[in-house]
Amino acid sequence: MRQVLVSGGGTGIGKAIAHAFADAGDAVTIAGRRQEPLEKAAEGRAIAWRTADVTVETEVEALFANAIDVVVANAGGGDTGKLANTTLEDRNATLAVNLTGTFLTFRAALPGMTAGGRLIAIASTAALEGNASVPAYTAAKHGVLGLVRSVALEVAKSGVTCNAICPGFTDTALAETAITGVMARFEADRAAATKIVASANPQARLIDTDEVAAAALFLASAGARSVNGHALSLSGGAI
Repeated sequence: MRQVLVSGGGTGIGKAIAHAFADAGDAVTIAGRRQEPLEKAAEGRAIAWRTADVTVETEVEALFANAIDVVVANAGGGDTGKLANTTLEDRNATLAVNLTGTFLTFRAALPGMTAGGRLIAIASTAALEGNASVPAYTAAKHGVLGLVRSVALEVAKSGVTCNAICPGFTDTALAETAITGVMARFEADRAAATKIVASANPQARLIDTDEVAAAALFLASAGARSVNGHALSLSGGAI
């Protein structure tokens, strides 16, 4: 039975990924800062949970006291705001949770990982193109992708792979933030704002969290052993 760890596993994409691996028979541990969402995400499934802040080095290292076979660095987030309206504090916080968190997670996981191990980062289409509305988040996700590509080369001969999944707007709290932002900016109702946000996807819809989970299952499979250093875009053809 594989040991799987998902950071940011209490809600949204992380929760969907944790459920998918648990349903596939893997031993799953979810980590996050808040206990209540973790407990709710683990209900009804054989999922363990641990509170941890991925920006705190010692807390991340404690998650890997035992070897983990599949690591999904999912914890992340960021607020909208153009460059002129982004404070240094906001920028630092965004890079910390997205980029530093992924760096600390992968660094702690790798020493105990053997052939067949999988490192997966949940990035974003913001890792693949610029976005004037979220410059700090975009910079952080570009950094995540650079880290993934570098680690992939480091582990290439070991039988471990390192990849990124890059979803477009997904039906999560982050998309909700974008929708409410559009509502305020354009005085639009929810339906119109949702349509605007979803218009970035040529399929004119938000990505479902289960689609991201399915991509993670594939990257963790034996059939994906030659997929390494890849940025898997889930964007309906936008990228």
